[in-house]
Amino acid sequence: MLRRELLLAGLGAAALPSMAAAASAAWPSRPIKLIVPFPGGSSPDIVARALADPLSKALNQTVIIDNRPGAGGNIGTAAAAFAPPDGSTFLFTIQGPLVTAPLLNLRLPYEPQRDLLPVSLVASSPNVLVVDPKPGANDLAAFVRVAKQAKGGLNYGSVGLGSAAHLAMESFKSRAGIALSHVPYAGFAQVVQALLNGEVQAAFMVPGLAMPQVRAGRLKALGVSSLGRVAALAELPTLAEQGFAGFEAISWQAVLAPAKTPAAIVEKLAAALQAIIRSDDFRNRLLTHYFSAIGSSPEGLAQQMRSDRQHWGQIIKAIGLKPE
Repeated sequence: MLRRELLLAGLGAAALPSMAAAASAAWPSRPIKLIVPFPGGSSPDIVARALADPLSKALNQTVIIDNRPGAGGNIGTAAAAFAPPDGSTFLFTIQGPLVTAPLLNLRLPYEPQRDLLPVSLVASSPNVLVVDPKPGANDLAAFVRVAKQAKGGLNYGSVGLGSAAHLAMESFKSRAGIALSHVPYAGFAQVVQALLNGEVQAAFMVPGLAMPQVRAGRLKALGVSSLGRVAALAELPTLAEQGFAGFEAISWQAVLAPAKTPAAIVEKLAAALQAIIRSDDFRNRLLTHYFSAIGSSPEGLAQQMRSDRQHWGQIIKAIGLKPE
């Protein structure tokens, strides 16, 4: 009897790979959910919704955007990380919950490298350094002079400690040798209002939020934080070409899967994403929102996460931020 049970168990174990392969071959057999851990209208939400329709067509399956905002993206990221790894749920997010959150939050319920599988990078954009034009900072050099001469110093806004906007400005402050006081806000809408009201004098912001205010003459854009100029903002010089060689603080967005999602599903989704990202239609659609379409292999995304974690980890250590 024991030999018979062992034989049956062995046959069952041998069947598992073929069952997994069959399930992967049939994927997707039901609607796909993209969890976006930020609210509707946010930058990742805009790109995720631009992706949903072509991805639905490519996979011949409905793609649903599921916004799960809260805790700087950590709530939705945890929900995706611990979703069933059956190919029905994926994460669409920016780098914050993947890169800086593990460096600053000791109680984070997930570990990106353990609980999530990289699938592909999708989009990137620089941050735009915007200032209140009233103090007379017409270019980057003038802003640095104004900041150094201001009695009592100037303030800058961000969406919280450890956010991309916060770390970008802290990095710039260090390079420029200026003192700016940090004022955190709940969201970029509040940062914009604070700039317009004169509560803060500067901020790094995503172009989609910054440029309407700049083109209306209410804010002044001093440059972009990418190493090279970007097509959608070709009129703006980089900070690197204005005396801050090598300065870079870009935002990127990517798709990840819960750990243990079958490799065949990850590969099939990555291939579908690459085809969409290469298409002129998707690229042009992102350009209208100031994003560049970028793709990668799963390993390429993993390498981006490792590199950014090391880079921003050094910045966090240099400015004395302690994990809590």
